[in-house]
Amino acid sequence: MTRIHWIGTGLSAIPGLRRLLTRGHDVTVWNRTPDKARAAVGDLCEDIRAFSLPEITAALSAGDILVSMLPADWHVPLAEICLAAGAHFVSSSYISAEMRACDDAARDKGLSLVNEVGLDPGIDHVMAHWLMADYRASGAFDAHNELSFLSYCGGVPAQENPFRYKFSWSPLGVLKALRSASRSIRDFKPRDVARPWDAIESYTAPLAIPETFEVYPNRDSLPFMAQYGFEPDWRVREFVRGTLRLNGWAKAWAPVFREVETLSGASGDARLKEMSDQFWRDNAYAPGEPDRVILCVALKAVRDGREVYHKTYAMDAYGTAEGSAMAQLVSIPLSLAIEAVKAGEIGPGVSAAPSDPVLVSRWMQTVAGIAQHLEVVDHLAG
Repeated sequence: MTRIHWIGTGLSAIPGLRRLLTRGHDVTVWNRTPDKARAAVGDLCEDIRAFSLPEITAALSAGDILVSMLPADWHVPLAEICLAAGAHFVSSSYISAEMRACDDAARDKGLSLVNEVGLDPGIDHVMAHWLMADYRASGAFDAHNELSFLSYCGGVPAQENPFRYKFSWSPLGVLKALRSASRSIRDFKPRDVARPWDAIESYTAPLAIPETFEVYPNRDSLPFMAQYGFEPDWRVREFVRGTLRLNGWAKAWAPVFREVETLSGASGDARLKEMSDQFWRDNAYAPGEPDRVILCVALKAVRDGREVYHKTYAMDAYGTAEGSAMAQLVSIPLSLAIEAVKAGEIGPGVSAAPSDPVLVSRWMQTVAGIAQHLEVVDHLAG
């Protein structure tokens, strides 16, 4: 019988882990501090162990599924352990070049190494696959159309604060991301941005009540064009995957931007850690305080200067008694991926969130049960 080895029981892990346990899957839970894991899921799981690489290596059997909720630098070493043991691997993190390099070995052994199956990346991919399939099946499809694609996601406080942001885990990752460059497509050519604050724009999300946010591109969007099924010869006016923040965020964070821009090297990393600790003290969510997640993925096609297709998959979710919106939307899709691997519905090799229509439908039906608002907005209707 397939055993699921779930590593890490941080705040973002619990709803999906509890879902698997309540559905009767055989799960071993690993955590550096077993007592914390017992406090989170001990009512549902007896097999809770202290995590160590030698212990997990010894416990893995062929056909098992290892799930990593650890920081991203753990994923490749854990995936390599899976390859050696004949086990599958699942994480919600981006696929690194090192993870991608495991693809041939995974295919040769018939193993699935599945990543990017959380919220962003994850649900955003599934929405993009749905839109692309819908567009290709529509009468508007034409390889000569001009296309624009955008995907904006953000976790924000449901109860707004002067800092215009709150943290549900260590702020260090957010601060490090501010030092990262991005690449997207604007006006048919690559757009390179050195820092997020150099590209902050206004975006009106088509929610139940339309709402305006601040957005900016992040990471390198270009590789996702092929992942979503964009053909190399298509005319793409805009393609961007980015982050969404509350209005006023840029102004509130201006002092942070100024300092981050001056930091470099080991001393800069040390200062980022100090800033992270301070932000965690001053701007963390209080126990039971609701958070909010907004995700909008849009595809527009223009022919001869006229829009012929324009739809947005829009989601608005708030934290509930079942967990924060962020935790539910990260870990529950992850649990769906685990079940799909167990059922043989995701093939061997390194892969991201699925494009298979059956799995896309399953993912979005589940998300609809989490989000307070989920809708495909047809901007050309009526």
